[in-house]
Amino acid sequence: MSSDIQRLSKKHPILKPWDIETIVNTFNSLELDANRGLDQRHLATSVQKIEPERQYDDIRAALKKVEVSRNGMVELDEFVIAILREGDKGGRPGAAAGAAPKARAFEGITSERAYERRTILQSRQNASSAHTINEDEREEFTNHINFALDGDKDIGYRLPIDPHTMQIFDEARDGLILSKLINYSTPETIDERVLNRGRKLSPFQVTENNNVVINSAKAIGCSVVNIGSQDLAEGREHLLLGLIWQIIKIGLFANIDIKLHPELYRLLQDGETLDDFLKLPADAILLRWFNYHLAAAGWHRRVSNFSGDIKDSENYAVLLSQLVPSQCNRDALHERDLMERAEMVLQSADRIGCRRYVSPKTIVNGNPKLNLAFVAHLFNTHPCLAPLEEDETDHAELDELLFRSQYDREARAFALWLNSLNVDPFVNYLFEDLKNGLVLLQAFDKIFPGSVNWKKANTRTPLMRFKEIENTNMVVDMGKAHRFSLVGIQGADITDGVPTLVLAIVWQLMRANIIQTLGSLSAHGREITDADMVKWANNVVATSGGQSPPIRSFSDPALASGRYLLDVLNGMKHGIVDPQLVTAGHTEDDMKMNAKYAISIARKLGATIFLLPEDIVEVKPKMILTFIGSLMAIQH
Repeated sequence: MSSDIQRLSKKHPILKPWDIETIVNTFNSLELDANRGLDQRHLATSVQKIEPERQYDDIRAALKKVEVSRNGMVELDEFVIAILREGDKGGRPGAAAGAAPKARAFEGITSERAYERRTILQSRQNASSAHTINEDEREEFTNHINFALDGDKDIGYRLPIDPHTMQIFDEARDGLILSKLINYSTPETIDERVLNRGRKLSPFQVTENNNVVINSAKAIGCSVVNIGSQDLAEGREHLLLGLIWQIIKIGLFANIDIKLHPELYRLLQDGETLDDFLKLPADAILLRWFNYHLAAAGWHRRVSNFSGDIKDSENYAVLLSQLVPSQCNRDALHERDLMERAEMVLQSADRIGCRRYVSPKTIVNGNPKLNLAFVAHLFNTHPCLAPLEEDETDHAELDELLFRSQYDREARAFALWLNSLNVDPFVNYLFEDLKNGLVLLQAFDKIFPGSVNWKKANTRTPLMRFKEIENTNMVVDMGKAHRFSLVGIQGADITDGVPTLVLAIVWQLMRANIIQTLGSLSAHGREITDADMVKWANNVVATSGGQSPPIRSFSDPALASGRYLLDVLNGMKHGIVDPQLVTAGHTEDDMKMNAKYAISIARKLGATIFLLPEDIVEVKPKMILTFIGSLMAIQH
């Protein structure tokens, strides 16, 4: 009898020696790492070899009560305990009855029906802490992942993930699925060459992957406040589900943009300006689009939300028949049973390739996220808005907006940076969303705490123009007080959305944030200058044996190839750059490949990066400063 069998027999007398021998032999036959640990993702199928009747979530729930010695890995003793313990949804024996009202109070669950589709998650560290998972959302988001990543060369073998279990939270731990999902929603965000792949990843490799996920999610506009790479590695369900939804939503909303679809101009209402329209978030534009087609169909109803107004499926039936009348009809309106009517609507959606994200139940229950996703998918596949004609109406406003697109890249980076400060409201269109000054005042207050006298600010929105200018004048005065270069800039310029002047003040705020962070990290605490950052980068390259010559400034033409930045990164962590993946950087395509590689490596190291590969190739000094500043901050 092996020492393991003897030891476990004493530890678990309830098991017979031959039972323990079967468990030990089964465990040893599994694909273990060098320290004889089993990847937690494979636990359920491994336990089912011994107990075929055990369900995935039951096994997972049992493991959550076990203190594992290595995060994400299950060792022999823990494997035995997982087999012995029965999972229960209440978290603790006898806790199920009390969990529901506590969770309802915590999450605002107001009905028994809603509660039935919630999984209550009890924290092992804090028994009084509970979070809820909406099972319908988990199921549909898992279906989306299975659809989006089907056939992927790196993770295709792990699909499909069972949407009816909690498996997605175990599969997402190593960062690979989330990285692929980010690239599906916003292509080429992550250079996948930096990802650690394979069936057996070390905890350090998992952390690197999850650093890429967190910092790339920030770069596409996700709010990741209070989410760290360790949270992902631990499979924290409520955080993972929230992040997955944000990533999916960003992909669904990507084309709801008047610059990509100028025909959205048709949705402007009488007396509404384009500036007013641009202030609408994407979900409000979808409602406007929905109602436009309901009106065109001569229907008497309108929608104002993605829950109560769609529960009876009538508006969906009319919308689909208006979008594709050759495939969809209004027959569902004659069906009295709500579930049957919803099913008829989804059969129509299926005929046009759009049966996704919702089921009859989630329509009738009015799940707002899933119905929003369904409508966004309809827009993306069947917008059905006629192109604008040159002589149809005066499009001067639209022409001016399209002209502003020359500033899009910089504006995008600055908007993402402002959102990373957790400003409210979320910045969608930089020049529009800063007009009342409130977001900029919040940014000043976060960078220079206590600097804003909120008693003097006008905070009750919507604001009259003169109130907006009072706020933006405060912004300009505060900028001058912090030695910003604001010659010729007035508050009215911000309120009027003058692109160059708005970009100038936001850039100086962003730079001040970087300088302040670096100053707080330096030993002497003095203000860091651009020259200090250049000197630091040159020293990193020189002391690590990098091949690139020193740069003179952040506008040095040598930066365009991306090789210098890769040398800085390799100097920070030797071996992080694979020299076989670095191009000579002679052509624009080669330069872009290097730049893309550098950005993803920086995120892998934990840096928050908002610039794009084109900013490096075109040597945009402001954006390259933010890149080096972020690297310098994590190095310190």
